[in-house]
Amino acid sequence: MSNSTSPYASQRYSARAANFANATAVQLLNLMDEKKTNLSVAVDVTEKKDLLRLADELGPYICVLKTHIDILTDFDPSVITTLTALAQKHNYLIFEDRKFADIGSTVAAQYAHGVYKIASWAHITNAHPVPGDGIVHGLAQVGLPLGRALLLLAEMSSKGTLARGEYSQETLRMAQDNAEFVVGFIGQRRLKGTESGKEERDFLYMTPGVSMAQPGDALGQQYRSPEQVVEESECDVVIVGRGIYGAQDPVAKAREYREAGWNAYLRRTGQTGRSE
Repeated sequence: MSNSTSPYASQRYSARAANFANATAVQLLNLMDEKKTNLSVAVDVTEKKDLLRLADELGPYICVLKTHIDILTDFDPSVITTLTALAQKHNYLIFEDRKFADIGSTVAAQYAHGVYKIASWAHITNAHPVPGDGIVHGLAQVGLPLGRALLLLAEMSSKGTLARGEYSQETLRMAQDNAEFVVGFIGQRRLKGTESGKEERDFLYMTPGVSMAQPGDALGQQYRSPEQVVEESECDVVIVGRGIYGAQDPVAKAREYREAGWNAYLRRTGQTGRSE
């Protein structure tokens, strides 16, 4: 078991479900233990046939499928119908990585309407906290009645990011004030509750920039291993992109990352045994 900085990091995912009022957070924590996976795959492909094929092939090994729906060159509404069916078939959630970053009334319209109608199908989305609490309130007006959940970008994995220090602390404060809708963060480490000056509460931490093969790319992405993310930084979900969907055998890679992330979780929480 790790020397935890948080009372929640040493608890099993399913046990932590009781700490959340948001139905999507509860569903995610329970399915992670049920499926024995804390792996999310970012399927950043540009054709719907590739997205849907990978969503089906990788489905048994993931807890969350992360999409950038607006990079599809051939999007049509059937994509959403099929994605939703695949998520139900394989018991995973869909996270549309929209990164909203505008005033409340604008993001509410972007979330509910337009070509993609994100709130109608994405269990989870995310937002930059730069505009202030209004962005959370605007998104919550749309998402809460549908049982959706929001992540805030507390930290990013790119070189030179400004999302750190006081910025991250203020993001934590914003989440604590809106915990019925904000279920966690995109971040690189578990933030201490005292960093915001408020009582600590449980949040989910989803971490991009995970790779077992390379330290970074030419555009400033910086990678860490599943063990570093889950054990050392006490985050909950590892997000892997090119390391899986760009592999010669994506399914084999997904199984490899799933095992690494899950075993790191077992060690962090003092459990024994290995993933199946």
